[in-house]
Amino acid sequence: MPATYHPFDRNTLIHFRLIFSVFLFPVYLFGLSQTQDINFFNTLIIFVALHFFIYPASNLYNSYWDKDIGSIGGLKHPPPVTKKLYHASIWLDVSGILLVFIVHPLLGLFLLPYICASKVYSWPVIRLKKYPVIGWLTVILFQGAYTFFLVNYFSTTDITTEWWNEKNMLAMTLSSLLIGAYYPLTQIYQHEEDSKRGDFTISYKLGIKGTFIFTIVLFSLSIVLAYYYFTLYYAFTHFLTFTFCLLPAILYFLWWFSLCVKNPQFADFKHAMRMTMISSICLILAFSILLLLNNRK
Repeated sequence: MPATYHPFDRNTLIHFRLIFSVFLFPVYLFGLSQTQDINFFNTLIIFVALHFFIYPASNLYNSYWDKDIGSIGGLKHPPPVTKKLYHASIWLDVSGILLVFIVHPLLGLFLLPYICASKVYSWPVIRLKKYPVIGWLTVILFQGAYTFFLVNYFSTTDITTEWWNEKNMLAMTLSSLLIGAYYPLTQIYQHEEDSKRGDFTISYKLGIKGTFIFTIVLFSLSIVLAYYYFTLYYAFTHFLTFTFCLLPAILYFLWWFSLCVKNPQFADFKHAMRMTMISSICLILAFSILLLLNNRK
């Protein structure tokens, strides 16, 4: 590469899709809200590493191999894809790993499976994205349960193997169910473009109506598990807080579903991103309140 070469030009920065970091912020907050022994320095480092290095690196790598022309998550009109996206994704991953070594060397090692999973999801040689069930399971495992573990485990002042208990297992499961419920909705407007590349996502296989029904089933399971989890380990008011904060997202989802039943063209980028934004804001509000409730002195 030329001596003046640098991968972080304007188009690369746009492909960071930092808005997607907002969509993944609820899992981070949920992990943080479920501990009462917070190390604020560790918490800040983990937040920066995930949302400004690891997540954008995954977005860049995905964009590089997908080479989408149409709208993608967080970008209605993505700029042209160049090799710089690939180089920048590597720089960001390495920087993110080095950064979290400040928290604990183990965190750097534990980030490697997440990074590898995000790479093989898009890498043409393996490309888990073309397998509807395996691809979906990979996403919900790492963006849900695994991320909860990373945040909750390493944000505390006392890192111990006693972390692996029933409470945390249930919280990890809830994280994955929530991700699993909404993730297919982010793919609902890309069926045609994905299928042209041979990426038969779970939303493509389910179809538009099937994607909505699938989300209803998983979200219902999430609510049942949330009731069990919050009433068992906290109080009924925690469950009420969680469900009440989600009401705007539920109402928008039902309205959007009714539109798509009448006209499938409403399963488009605009409505999908609005659904994702509303649900993210609702979850951020819910977990922020729970964070305050669980850390009252």
